Amino acid sequence: MADSMDSTRGSYVTPESDEDRGSEDNFCPSKLGTKEYWDEVYERELETFRDIGDVGEIWYGEEMMSHILRWMDKAQIPEHVAILDIGTGNGALIVELAKHGYTNILGVDYSAVSVELARSLLETKGITGVTVSQMDFLSCFGELRGFDVCIDKGTFDAISLNPDKTEEAKGRYVQALRDALKEGGFFIIASCNWTKDQLLQRFSEGFEFVQEFPTPCFRFGGKTGSSVTALTFKRLH
Repeated sequence: MADSMDSTRGSYVTPESDEDRGSEDNFCPSKLGTKEYWDEVYERELETFRDIGDVGEIWYGEEMMSHILRWMDKAQIPEHVAILDIGTGNGALIVELAKHGYTNILGVDYSAVSVELARSLLETKGITGVTVSQMDFLSCFGELRGFDVCIDKGTFDAISLNPDKTEEAKGRYVQALRDALKEGGFFIIASCNWTKDQLLQRFSEGFEFVQEFPTPCFRFGGKTGSSVTALTFKRLH
């Protein structure tokens, strides 16, 4: 999936079966796992936004954001709850959350340029009361706590692609998530690298699977696979 993501920034190119997609054994490091890559991406997107007002690509598309918002409506998530957007990118999701009525939103990203872009988008949309902070989620060391909902669209994927100490980083991600999320809080993750079974295994300790979101399926070469896996978990004691 690394090559596909390099060319499309998360879009799906050649359908794979779940058994082919995201194998731990053949998971290749990629520049998509580096901060330098994302700084360059958001530098270009910030320049484009300043020139023509285009915020850039919405990671996993508007349909995924709609799935998330519909699930939150169905789960009757109150508008005042504390929401953390992990790896906020261009800020498209936090804008939609705010427009949907949520009032206690924090977006974090380790790219300073991403934070500048997200803040610019919020200002342009006239949205106030949403906080965006430069922060490495893997190094927050307990700074992020008390969230009712944590959302990740692609950040765990990028961490998994990092060439350095990948397994350690994935373990730190899970620990940081446990620290940030309240007991009984919800974690929503969308991934184009990991299958449902792999995510269930990765987040088996301290989390309970709640629901899988519908995502597009394709048939290719006699195999059926999904482009994106999107799951909701509940934080246990």
